[in-house]
Amino acid sequence: MSGLSFYVHIPYCIKRCGYCDFNTYTPNELQDGATLEIVSNDYIDAVLKELESAPTDVVPTIFFGGGTPSLLPAADLGRVITAIRNRNGLTDDCEITLEANPDSVTPEKMRQYLDAGFNRISFGMQSAVPHVLATLDRTHNPANVAKAVEMAREAGFSSVSVDLIYGTPGESLEDWRTSIESALSLGVDHISAYALIVESGTKLAAQIKRGDISMPNDDLMADMYLLVNQMCNQAGLQWYELSNWSKPGHECRHNIAYWENRNWWGLGPGAHSHIDGKRFWNLKHPTTYKSKLFSGESPVLDSEILTKEQMRDESIMLAIRMREGIDISSLTPTQLERIESYRESGHVSMVDKHLQLSPQGRLIADRIVRELVI
Repeated sequence: MSGLSFYVHIPYCIKRCGYCDFNTYTPNELQDGATLEIVSNDYIDAVLKELESAPTDVVPTIFFGGGTPSLLPAADLGRVITAIRNRNGLTDDCEITLEANPDSVTPEKMRQYLDAGFNRISFGMQSAVPHVLATLDRTHNPANVAKAVEMAREAGFSSVSVDLIYGTPGESLEDWRTSIESALSLGVDHISAYALIVESGTKLAAQIKRGDISMPNDDLMADMYLLVNQMCNQAGLQWYELSNWSKPGHECRHNIAYWENRNWWGLGPGAHSHIDGKRFWNLKHPTTYKSKLFSGESPVLDSEILTKEQMRDESIMLAIRMREGIDISSLTPTQLERIESYRESGHVSMVDKHLQLSPQGRLIADRIVRELVI
């Protein structure tokens, strides 16, 4: 897969979840008493302005993330897809993903998103257990996820994914099993399962610091990961990246573009881009982002050019996350020697001249990477 992938950031949410550290804003945070319509009024115009600066390579994937992209009308998001199609051209099998909150969709909106060009949708499920959702400050009712998936299927979406989070304070292994079973019962094509990371400055971090709640220990976190891996594999969803499982042919090709260090352009405040070894990122605040573009200035905050060593190390770090693993011809004899003990312990294996992580090895992927890039 070559060309230029696009990430489109929609920085709005109705409510900020307690664990969230993403670059997203509620209308009231941007303007006292404002509605979503007021704060997002000219946002797409700004995104289209930024698009004018991007390369014109053909586009294999587009991903709308946030925030909550499904809060905006399909017609607004469709303007971005149409502009990219007219300017760059889309591959015949272009994957166009919408991240959605299960509470923010209706059958009519689903049809409109499909008509706008989306063919893949990813719902933020996180958990099927009410007390876990409450700790995460999630607003949706677990039953709404099933309704949302059904709406997506009826509208004609060919690929449906859900995101799960494990390791929430107070979540037991049985709670986590319930969430996995619930996700699998929906018949989705793809599941992402991420370990909860507590970011400083969030409501959740403050609760933990005060001692109101406590994080699960490492053994429970490991058991949770191994459980989701086992249950997904048994259900026909194959592991293909550290935190992702899918039915064959339903891997998220947009994220694979990231993991394979291909070129992508991030549109929107705080969005990152990577073009031929140069990385750059936009300033974070939506209002400043818009004002820069409308005054004819670049929204880029800063950039860096990766050295050959940085690019090599990053390729190793990303490749080891993947099912295919690292081509051993890209490793030095010293690197191979460093990880021999992990091969003997069963954390990695050599398959078709590639170094691949076992399920146990995935639990210590960061440690193995450090051995390779030291």
